[in-house]
Amino acid sequence: MVTGGRRTGRTPLMTTTLRPVRPLQRGADGAMARGYDVCVNGRPVGSVELARDPDAGPSTGVLRSLTIHEDDRGRGRGTVAALAAEEVLRGWGCTRIVTAVPAEATAALRLASALWYAESGRTLRKEVPPEPPALPAGAVGRPLTDEEFPSWRAEAVERYARTWADRGLSAERARARSEADHGEKLPDGPATRGAWLRALVVDGTAVGHVWVAERAPRPGEPGAYVYDVHVAEAHRGRGYGRALMLVAERIAHDAGAPVLGLHVAAGNTRAAGLYEALGYRPVLHHFAKPLL
Repeated sequence: MVTGGRRTGRTPLMTTTLRPVRPLQRGADGAMARGYDVCVNGRPVGSVELARDPDAGPSTGVLRSLTIHEDDRGRGRGTVAALAAEEVLRGWGCTRIVTAVPAEATAALRLASALWYAESGRTLRKEVPPEPPALPAGAVGRPLTDEEFPSWRAEAVERYARTWADRGLSAERARARSEADHGEKLPDGPATRGAWLRALVVDGTAVGHVWVAERAPRPGEPGAYVYDVHVAEAHRGRGYGRALMLVAERIAHDAGAPVLGLHVAAGNTRAAGLYEALGYRPVLHHFAKPLL
């Protein structure tokens, strides 16, 4: 149990407490999870869900949700509860905390900034246009062949492993995580149901690839998701990334998906600019912070 309090003038001391609402859940490799009521002088004013997720990085804690009841907002209780949540995660041995905030939750976004959380990336979405977009002259999107799949997969696994290594996983664990994710999402290779692998061919040469699959860009919303888009190094700077995203839109349109989503890292300004120009807008802001 973690508490915090403040006194203003003659106002009685208000003590904020995180009170567990269920037993601590433990999983494999040190995973932990627990829900708490946020209480002020014993009265519930909100809730928070905390977890420790080894798959997200070494000793990484996750603030899954923090909600303060509407009548109790604007009094600093969310701030105190967030700081108390950090203390809980420190007690679990976490050295880093991550969280995701909906784009429309302006108060929560301000709170994350005030508490020195750094944005690590964004989940974006776009409504799929009623008519499939035209590709540039000479460009064609075709299915990846069985012969092409092994080399594409090997390169995709390496790219994804690097993103996990950047989050703090060891090279061995990052590679294992990437292999497991690709195996789970593409069990039948190019023939996997609900997944589409396409090569962008320009004047007879494959210049890049895109992977789209059925997935909700945000919970409860049917749609499609761009898992990987890659232009071969020798062909970059010619607008092929944009063409691949148009291929993704065509895939989503043909699949009947109403929206298309993807994730962009905070430092990838070139890709972020392209997605914004194509009409993608933030759904979730992802944040991280070291727990010193």
